[in-house]
Amino acid sequence: MLTSLRGMFIGMGINLQFFTSIPLKKQLPMNRFYLSYALRTFPLLGLLQGAVYTIVLFLLLYHTSFSDVMITLCLWLVFILLSGGIHLDGLIDASDAYFSYQDVNKRLDIMQDPRVGAFGVLSVIVFLSVRFVILYELTTLATAWTFPMILLVPFLGKMLLGIYLQLLPAARNHGMAHFFKQGSSRLNLPIYGFYVVMTGIVIALLNVELLLCYLILISSMVVFGYINSGKIKKHFGGISGDTLGASSEGMELVLWIVMWLLHSFAMV
Repeated sequence: MLTSLRGMFIGMGINLQFFTSIPLKKQLPMNRFYLSYALRTFPLLGLLQGAVYTIVLFLLLYHTSFSDVMITLCLWLVFILLSGGIHLDGLIDASDAYFSYQDVNKRLDIMQDPRVGAFGVLSVIVFLSVRFVILYELTTLATAWTFPMILLVPFLGKMLLGIYLQLLPAARNHGMAHFFKQGSSRLNLPIYGFYVVMTGIVIALLNVELLLCYLILISSMVVFGYINSGKIKKHFGGISGDTLGASSEGMELVLWIVMWLLHSFAMV
């Protein structure tokens, strides 16, 4: 029991060091055992990020006189600052490689090139613009139940990363994806299933009507994850740190759009 708790804490610490800008200067063990706990706590990292977004939005909406545009801008910046832009960097590199229309090996070389191409710049501009607009719409449509639902977006987004690391091959025998795949374990997916079920139970206890929204979000994750995984294997030969980052950002944007649609149809 104590070993599992230690593993969870160290696994979460590894995730915070790699995927957020939260300063953790402690040297953590990063062997296969603790990397498996890092993968198991991916969704919990998402919940933590979602909690930050929820608190920021709540405070800005109810404890400031900021306009909706300014509230959206603050929240939009928190998204970038909390992650340190690591996934956006992956989005830029993966976009440059994907739109090069080269073979797999050439695409992998492009992602390792430190220079930024035109497609990478255009992709991140479009992505950030769409996210700003969607967040603005959600800010104007926010209800009391918007706040717990916000937790689900990064929760499911980070879960998809763990699923990819568990199921998809690494494109290279080095790099971040190869490093984290050392944590693959037959227990990871059942643990994710446990998270999904327990979250559903909590949502049903809070408001059973939101359960349908939760199922829609999960379905969106499954559909996007399946389609995207096929493209990753076809065009990149497997996952890399960049394709994982791009997938995370893309998945969360899809879920934010679904959230906006649910609000627009008065389901939240």
